[in-house]
Amino acid sequence: MKKEANFQNEHAVEVLYPKNHKKKYVYPIRDWKEYLGESFMIVFSVFLALFLTERVSKLHERENTKNLLKSIEAELNHNKKALLEMQDYNLVVFSKIDSVLVDKKLQKKLVSKDEFHLDVIAPHGIQYRFLDNDAWAIGKNNNIISKIDIETVSILTKVYENQDRIAKIEDEVAKVIFDRSSRDPRQVRKTLILIKDIYRGWVVDRVPGLLSQMDSAIVKIERYQLIVPGKKTE
Repeated sequence: MKKEANFQNEHAVEVLYPKNHKKKYVYPIRDWKEYLGESFMIVFSVFLALFLTERVSKLHERENTKNLLKSIEAELNHNKKALLEMQDYNLVVFSKIDSVLVDKKLQKKLVSKDEFHLDVIAPHGIQYRFLDNDAWAIGKNNNIISKIDIETVSILTKVYENQDRIAKIEDEVAKVIFDRSSRDPRQVRKTLILIKDIYRGWVVDRVPGLLSQMDSAIVKIERYQLIVPGKKTE
């Protein structure tokens, strides 16, 4: 009887109901090893969930970086083609300016009735092609600079800064032709020489170096397609 009573005390809780009816609930005895095992499983589950979340986030980030670099590469190739076409056009403008400088009839055609006829020297406007920078701007907004090496960042920055300088050709030429002196037939030679110097300084002499920078930037970006995504090159 004593042994039976001890067994009941260790494995049961008695609840007294009305009418003196007793109902027994049996609970298993759990030692510290079981609690430790459950705690380990909870901790493991939490760390596994964090690991998987981090892994998915990194995969998404790497894919996003890859797409950003592809867009920048495509933009550079587009701008390179536009730059070559622009340079050919600029040389045509140079040739037309040289022709007007030695031809009085063309000078009278360039400036007549108090108007400056730009089409005489630049039939398709001041800037023949425009260079894009949308992909680079989007990349910077998505922190692309932190995901590529400093050398690539440096050359891309130089490329787009030089593109911005070339884009100033319109404003610089406009300052000359909007000046009142450009309407003076006696100032035609001076005006033409100023315009030619602006084309040379802002575009023509800058293009070869910019094309070389573009080629280097494209090569560096393509290298990222051959290495493990998310790792910077040495």
